[in-house]
Amino acid sequence: SLHDALPISFTRPSKPTRYTPDFKLPNGIFLEVKGLFSASDRAKHLLVREQHPEFDIRFIFQRASQRLYRGSPTTYADWCNKNKFRWAEGGIPKSWLTEKK
Repeated sequence: SLHDALPISFTRPSKPTRYTPDFKLPNGIFLEVKGLFSASDRAKHLLVREQHPEFDIRFIFQRASQRLYRGSPTTYADWCNKNKFRWAEGGIPKSWLTEKK
């Protein structure tokens, strides 16, 4: 019957996109400053790192203990740790400013 149709999976063609980091330290470290860390933002950063592993992108969170979404067991800090991104809370660690690349 007409109502027995199954969903058909497909992949949308990729769309070239650009990303501009919030800040770049003199030593080449890129910083992203986050209050809200949305799902689309997290997905973007995984893709950027996958396609550009040569860049060192780190996060500064207003509150690293913030949950990814209401009821989530995962915090922003947990997500960074799981995905091997370095992060800090509240400001740029001095060690990042003096770190040699």
